[in-house]
Amino acid sequence: MLATARQSASVCRVLAVLLLGACALPCTLHANPRSIELRRLGYIHAFNLDHDKALATFTEAVNADPADPGAYRALAVNAWMHLLYLRGSITVDDYLGSTTKPNVKLKTPPPDLAQRFRTNIDKALQLAESGLRARPNDPNAHYDVGAAVGQIAAYAATVDGKLFDGFKAARRAFTEHERVLELDRSRQDAGLIIGTYRYIVANLNWALRGMAYLVGFGGGREKAIEALEACGRYPSDVQIDARIALVLIYNREKRFDAAIRILDGLREQYPRNRLLWLETGATYIRAGRPADALPALDAGIAKFEADDRPKAFGEAALWYLKRGTARLAAGLRDEAATDLRHALTVEARDWTRGRTHIELGKLSDLAGKRAEATAAYQKGAGICRQDNDPLGAAEADRFLQKAYTGTISGKPRQN
Repeated sequence: MLATARQSASVCRVLAVLLLGACALPCTLHANPRSIELRRLGYIHAFNLDHDKALATFTEAVNADPADPGAYRALAVNAWMHLLYLRGSITVDDYLGSTTKPNVKLKTPPPDLAQRFRTNIDKALQLAESGLRARPNDPNAHYDVGAAVGQIAAYAATVDGKLFDGFKAARRAFTEHERVLELDRSRQDAGLIIGTYRYIVANLNWALRGMAYLVGFGGGREKAIEALEACGRYPSDVQIDARIALVLIYNREKRFDAAIRILDGLREQYPRNRLLWLETGATYIRAGRPADALPALDAGIAKFEADDRPKAFGEAALWYLKRGTARLAAGLRDEAATDLRHALTVEARDWTRGRTHIELGKLSDLAGKRAEATAAYQKGAGICRQDNDPLGAAEADRFLQKAYTGTISGKPRQN
């Protein structure tokens, strides 16, 4: 498998973000109703970026029912989400490209958050396994086990940077949730993990896809999307998670209008989550509709500036990169330059800085300063490669070959 690490690592990165929902909040029928309600409320806080409120509410859920594996899993997910937030892994951009290594060196996570994750996910799995032994034909018991081991796989990929270490857990998550549907065909919420892994397998090369089939994974891109869409329509505790997963997949599949429709609904449902405005703008940019991106990004930056809650690492730079990119593509060169230069003055992820240099290179090309543009593209490409951003590096390489010349009908033209 290591011989084809580039492609397989790419889908592992997709797996990581999609499992946010897959491991979040199943309908644990045997839990105390108060615990179930508190978990539901906790995830509303989490989706609104109210991390402290979410933590307090999930802790209440554990106290309400110490035997509920879903409550401990909620605390583990909260720690994991906080870790990703601190690292700035907050948008679809982090998961659209591929990585070049099966394992990626990542900064050691804060010990308190890492310990909180491990303690709670271990307790969740212990309780889930116990429930499965007591009720081997209970679909919810299989769901709880699959959700816990799936979260372990996601943590290994995104926090530890060990993209293949979670393979065994991922396989079991898929198997357990297939069993859920065998026992109860109405449980469309089980389609979240199943659809996720089917999509991952469908994106492997033929050799790895064959190996995945042999060890028990199913594939099929259309079947995967159908399962996730069904889950997104099905009233359940993971309905929102399926929709978030679809935003990523639709972006990968270039089904941008479908992604925008979901984001429109999510912004209305979670108005305190300013990142939904960022994702909406970024999706419009990928769709070649910069003029449509600008209202979302303007509104989102206003929210960002007015929000006194802790920000994600490098978030400010990302906001101004995206708006600068949209302004440049829309022909607003002076405004774009202001945003892009500001993005380089604040704390930023490396790949964000790399892409900012690439956008500034485009501005130089438009001004007829080819030597300056070339230097910017070279700098941007180097930074992007160093930070595992092959999409950014590829864009820089393209404009090193032929200069950026502007837009046609509002869509970026790359010559």
